[in-house]
Amino acid sequence: MGRNRSFFLLTALGLGFAFLYVPILLLIIYSFNENRLVTVWSGFSTKWYLELFQDDNILDAAWVSLRVAVFSATIATILGTIAGMVMARFGRFRGRTMFSGMLSAPLVMPEVITGLSLLLLFVALEQAIGIPAGRGVSTITIAHSTFTMAFVAVIIQSRLAQMDESVEEAALDLGARPAKVFFAITLPIISPAIVAGWLLAFTMSLDDLVVASFTSGPASTTLPMVVFSSVRLGVSPKINALATLLVLVAALTILLAAWFMRRQEAQRDKAAAAAAAEEERF
Repeated sequence: MGRNRSFFLLTALGLGFAFLYVPILLLIIYSFNENRLVTVWSGFSTKWYLELFQDDNILDAAWVSLRVAVFSATIATILGTIAGMVMARFGRFRGRTMFSGMLSAPLVMPEVITGLSLLLLFVALEQAIGIPAGRGVSTITIAHSTFTMAFVAVIIQSRLAQMDESVEEAALDLGARPAKVFFAITLPIISPAIVAGWLLAFTMSLDDLVVASFTSGPASTTLPMVVFSSVRLGVSPKINALATLLVLVAALTILLAAWFMRRQEAQRDKAAAAAAAEEERF
């Protein structure tokens, strides 16, 4: 019975991974296809990568998407970290329920409603105070920071809820100031969660189409918007090449984040072992 169950679980796991990753593998393979038809293999070629790097429209859109993703992820990480600490450490305070609801709303709100509401907000602000002057990179950055901040806050709040507060309390009892405790103890402990939140916000911003479509302007077309427009007219092999490069960047980013988290964990284990050895000495 146990052997049959293990075989069933392994088979289900294999089929699940195949369903997720075989299409990506086929996309990568056909990005090296010489034929213009993406479903007909006629030989190995890298000409679509050369054409991709000569397409100014795609390159400009990629540069806009990268700028927006970096800035919005950074802003969302800062604000989300503050919001997560408020939810995890400030206990019951007046307006907590409303604050929690407003913080969680972007998690369940349809992107169409989020994009439309932000568009109406930007139009109203422009008519009232003249800022922002039209839609562009700044409005997309604000919009992406708004809905990705909620995801960062959830990650930080979860990490702080699992953290042992006695370490911070011991530092405070020994005379450390709250700012010193935060930068010397709390921040290093939650740094993997901060990195994970930044990467999630960066990925969501880079991948967003709906909200960016509402809040962008003529000179601020993002990469998903360009891809969506080109796919509607027929899939080009250049899109396969672009998707392959994005998969490569995502894989390298994940490996870098995993290396950073493992390094942080190794440093914490080393510090804990050194502290234990010091206690045994005395």
